[in-house]
Amino acid sequence: MNKTAKVHLALFTVNLIYATNYVVASKIMKDAYITPFAIILLRVCGASLLFWFFQAFTFNERVQKTSDYLRFAYCALFGVVINQLLFFKGLSMTVPIDASIILTSSPILVLLASVIILKEKVTWLKLLGIILGAIGAVMLIGGGDFSFKGENTWGNLLVLLNASSYSVYLVVVKPLMRRYQAFTVVKWVFLFGCIGVLPFGWSEVQQVQWSTMPGWVYLILGFIVVGVTFLAYLLNAWALRFVSSTLVAFYIYLQPVLTSIIAVLSSQDELTFKKVLFSLLIFTGIFLVSYSGAQEAKKRKKPEEV
Repeated sequence: MNKTAKVHLALFTVNLIYATNYVVASKIMKDAYITPFAIILLRVCGASLLFWFFQAFTFNERVQKTSDYLRFAYCALFGVVINQLLFFKGLSMTVPIDASIILTSSPILVLLASVIILKEKVTWLKLLGIILGAIGAVMLIGGGDFSFKGENTWGNLLVLLNASSYSVYLVVVKPLMRRYQAFTVVKWVFLFGCIGVLPFGWSEVQQVQWSTMPGWVYLILGFIVVGVTFLAYLLNAWALRFVSSTLVAFYIYLQPVLTSIIAVLSSQDELTFKKVLFSLLIFTGIFLVSYSGAQEAKKRKKPEEV
């Protein structure tokens, strides 16, 4: 398997994990087994331990410049602290379909951040791909059912701020990915992230009734720590070494496609012409954004970027 295929497989895996997370994370919070900030503290600190543990048995890469520690902290603020606190809190105050629709704004936000921060050039192919993907994703999710009115308003607003924060992270972490291995970046980002979320989650963790918690809740927490955090952040960080931040964010449009496929396979939904059409729009968008990135890389004489 060539590098391009591996990158796309990694991004596909990440978004399959995220698609599953919408349902399982929402369930344990709705059932009041554990509060949002408690989940975040367990998630960030648990994943941080895994990053440092596994790198200790692989390689130890030194940080080249003192100023890079500040950039790690900066990335942690947007990619871990603000991002995760707002997402889980917002998800507990809204419904998964609203959160999914709001997060389709991420590629557009990433593109804007890339233009402002990294002075990235916007091509017509990339812009067309994002528009097609956004239309396909919103229609596939069911955009007509979305509203900022009612009891979900504050939750939807927090999810929107979460999407904005993560978009900034995907852009500002890119320079670090050019200098360091993915493990090195995420282990430092999550170490600073632990410090940031500790004041918010410590009291809520102490209030959890661990002895009365069902076994399936522990399994979901394990999935959130190992899959949604450790594996997903590592794969995203690795992919950022070879592709643009915009393409990494664009893959979020696959989440409603994967959710629909899972629903059809489990006989909870049926395959329709509209769903196939909207899915094709998303895949067309992925191709256009990826192709645009490859053409830009050739012009810069960096064949490793796809």
